[in-house]
Amino acid sequence: MNKEKIAILVDSGSDVPPELLERHHIFMIPLKILFNEGEYLDGLTIDAQEVYRRLPNEIPKTSLPSGEQVVSVLDQIYEQGYRKVLAVCISGNLSGTCNMLRVVCEDYEKLECHVIDSKNISIGSGMLALYAAQLLEEDIGFEELCQKTESMIGNSKVFFCLKTLEYLQKGGRIGKIAAMLGSAISLKPIISCNEEGNYYPMAKALGRVPSIKKMLELAQKFADDCPKVMLAVMHGGASEEIESLINEVKKKIPQGVISVRGQISPALGVHTGPGLVGICVLRLN
Repeated sequence: MNKEKIAILVDSGSDVPPELLERHHIFMIPLKILFNEGEYLDGLTIDAQEVYRRLPNEIPKTSLPSGEQVVSVLDQIYEQGYRKVLAVCISGNLSGTCNMLRVVCEDYEKLECHVIDSKNISIGSGMLALYAAQLLEEDIGFEELCQKTESMIGNSKVFFCLKTLEYLQKGGRIGKIAAMLGSAISLKPIISCNEEGNYYPMAKALGRVPSIKKMLELAQKFADDCPKVMLAVMHGGASEEIESLINEVKKKIPQGVISVRGQISPALGVHTGPGLVGICVLRLN
């Protein structure tokens, strides 16, 4: 444990894989997935494959954690000897989790908490938490940790494309993307989060393969003038495409280290459907 007894906390929408949560002693609060027949904890009591299997018959709702869930995790953090918490959350404009966590933490007197709205989604938020975990290994102080992590928000960017916009549309999260695309079914957007933490279309391409190629070009451009970057390559029910994308990322962004690869959380899969592929770039210099 670091000298100031600092813990890092994320929500499950940040897509930090279980093995990295364990390695870096990061605590996680699960989002909720609500089917008609019952409620599930994101990634704990239901996995992404089960969500995708059910989507043709029912599109579930997702929900932020309850206040009781948050207090339970904060209790665990305190009981394990930590006294300060840096929480990194997915965009407050895409989920109410960040605001709810702030409210609960303000009333939780046993821990000193600082909550960061990453203005990002998926591993774009998770990368900031992993960056903070690396800083903690240098035994950095709490105030400096919070400042440095917050200063990196604009350096973390996700780029992803989907096979269909159906699930973003049904979830009410499509906004500007739908306005750009109109009714052109084969026109595929490359989506990211803007400075306010909302989805927006960075570019568009005709068809699946060109959209993935364009996504890689945008990620490369974001990384190009930076000598050192952390990378993540993620998918949502598209494991057959991920290995070739990883190989291309290594070629196009040779100064980058792929720190995370794998499946996005079930809760995010509800809103994107199967067929997501994505890249995250965290600029370190």
